Amino acid sequence: MSQPMHTLKALREIAFDLGVGQHPDLAAMARELGSVVHRDAQALNEGLAHLRARQRGFERWLLAERSKPGLSMLVMAWPANHATPVHDHDGLWGLELALHGALEVQAWSRDAATGTLQLQGQDWLGPGDATWFDADTAYAHRCRNLSRHDTALTLHVYGGDLAKYFAYEQVGQADEWLARPQRAAIAGRLSA
Repeated sequence: MSQPMHTLKALREIAFDLGVGQHPDLAAMARELGSVVHRDAQALNEGLAHLRARQRGFERWLLAERSKPGLSMLVMAWPANHATPVHDHDGLWGLELALHGALEVQAWSRDAATGTLQLQGQDWLGPGDATWFDADTAYAHRCRNLSRHDTALTLHVYGGDLAKYFAYEQVGQADEWLARPQRAAIAGRLSA
């Protein structure tokens, strides 16, 4: 087995082993996944170079999925300067880990009664760094590739299938947000 495939398989096994229950230990999952990314950074960069070279915009690639308990793993390619709108995760728990490049992640909280969003903080992720969130319908975030020139790659693990979600657009006054339903598109499947 080639080294990149071996590394992707190791990442999948960690997520499957630790991604159980309604509230898995996401800190432990982040540590384990991050240690593999640090150890095998060169193999991952070489093995996933084709995703960075595609130049087809933001793409989501399915790495693995499981139905019981629900879990999905994706690798996402972020073009230079690409930013998502503020969006939720349909109440799923999730973990995001940088594989190549750097990502900014802004955490937002959504008030269920009014629909207003409030910035809670932000993280900056480099290779092997992760951020995570519990299953919470009030959680939303915005992600941005910090590079002006290079495509970033990230690994995402969710507590189910993130097929639909809401993206939020600020309208009118600062506290008014419009929720737009979205469908998550998958560019393809990666082998592990």
